[in-house]
Amino acid sequence: MIAIRHPGPALAALAVALPMIAVLVAVIQGATGADPELWAHLREHVLARVAWNTVVLVVGVVAVALALGTALAWLTAACEFPGRGFFSWALLLPMAMPAYVLAFVAVATLDYAGAVPMTLRAWLGDALWLPPIRSTGGVILVLALAGYPYVYLMARGAFLTHGARALEAAQSLGLGPWRGLFRVAIPLARPWLAAGAALVAMETLADFGAVSVFNYDTFTTAIYKAWFGLFSIETALGLALLLMLLVAAALAVERMARGRARYAAADSGARAGARLALPGARGWIACAVASAVFAVGFLVPLVVIARWAWHVAPLDFDARYASYVLRTLTLAGMAAAACLALALVLGYATRVSQGRVTRAAARIATLGYAVPGAVLAVGVVGALGAIDALWRTVAGGEGLWLQGTVLALLLGYVARFLAVAHGPVQGGFERIRPSLEEAARGLGLTAREVVARLHLPLLGAGMGTALLLVFVDVMKEMPITLMTRPFGWDTLAVRVFEMTAEGEWERAALPALVIVLAGLLPVALLTWRMERAARAA
Repeated sequence: MIAIRHPGPALAALAVALPMIAVLVAVIQGATGADPELWAHLREHVLARVAWNTVVLVVGVVAVALALGTALAWLTAACEFPGRGFFSWALLLPMAMPAYVLAFVAVATLDYAGAVPMTLRAWLGDALWLPPIRSTGGVILVLALAGYPYVYLMARGAFLTHGARALEAAQSLGLGPWRGLFRVAIPLARPWLAAGAALVAMETLADFGAVSVFNYDTFTTAIYKAWFGLFSIETALGLALLLMLLVAAALAVERMARGRARYAAADSGARAGARLALPGARGWIACAVASAVFAVGFLVPLVVIARWAWHVAPLDFDARYASYVLRTLTLAGMAAAACLALALVLGYATRVSQGRVTRAAARIATLGYAVPGAVLAVGVVGALGAIDALWRTVAGGEGLWLQGTVLALLLGYVARFLAVAHGPVQGGFERIRPSLEEAARGLGLTAREVVARLHLPLLGAGMGTALLLVFVDVMKEMPITLMTRPFGWDTLAVRVFEMTAEGEWERAALPALVIVLAGLLPVALLTWRMERAARAA
């Protein structure tokens, strides 16, 4: 790599980080302008409740997701049982099911008047008691089913890397396979488990759709109500600042959980033939557990929404759906292109310059994925509102110039999903050997020609992955779209929110089905890569 000392890369990285910087400044500055009386009311009646609900939700979801993801990862990576090959990739499919889709399917089918309780009462009598799905436990279970694949993916990679060697070492010390799991394999996988738990915690803190379906008040719903119920953007910014502090605390806990320990991966070549056989009933119990999680987390909800969509499509599918789909695809395409372009600029800047400013700007620019969408939404509106106010003061203009436009949506998407595009692009840059650049420069190519004739062709796969991931994430995204969209710019996700808010579960199924099918694309790409890596090993 050739380090460039002129300020161009640092300035480019700072420019890419501007959306995130503007959001952070707007949240911090706007939080100080809240109405004291309104803020006092929130402190007395709202803050303690939503803070407690949010903490309980995060702790519960992370605990359940860790248990599910770790157990399933160990079964598919280190054990042999019927169906293991299928479940090794199928257990990732719930990643394609947005939490808010899983939530409204659960409420619609398992609530007191839902199909399952009514059928059971018809068979077993009206005195039958079932635990209510609209409860803290219900929302924790739904979000854990949506989030466990993050832990599963991380833990399975760790177990495949050194699980066989850990099992052999445990057996040589006289430990059985299950004691070896808890005393050797899991401690060795702790960094990966902590990373998966951190992702689950971030997704839980950011969730808006699922908790709205369950009427479970958290910081994200409080931000929405402060803005659209109390009509106070300043109060929403204050709540957003508190949620950002909670996110920072969660990240600090994750770093503390990792500690200062360092871990070395064992030789992956030893993994073949080292799986623990689960004969007879134990194997079928493992298969039943994996089947139950796969069915509840993906298969049954998919069948339910497909059936509902089939029933309502003749009545509900009209010209409006063409506009929903067109707007969704347009926004997703624009956001994916913008994130890819900025990720290329950021990746190139960090490749040619290792200065502190460049590195700091890259960290800030990619911070958005750890910040909840509701926070980014109020931050974007606050930042653009300040620019609009300045324009009205200086130029004497009227109305809103930037707020309530597609630009506000795109800024929110870029701030949120730039990190998603940056990962594959940065990985592609890291795979380009510096010797290739040196050879190109030795042939007389300029820096621009090196980018056009060397970097971009070699980055093709990473660029395609980045476009796909951002495109699908924007299709599923709800709070930023809901809170910053221009008037009339309803998307598929907004349609799902509106129908579920009115209890129209079946009418929410058609847009939800389109979102789920689109979400299968990156999951299919991920599973294909996993299978290719497994065959190569």
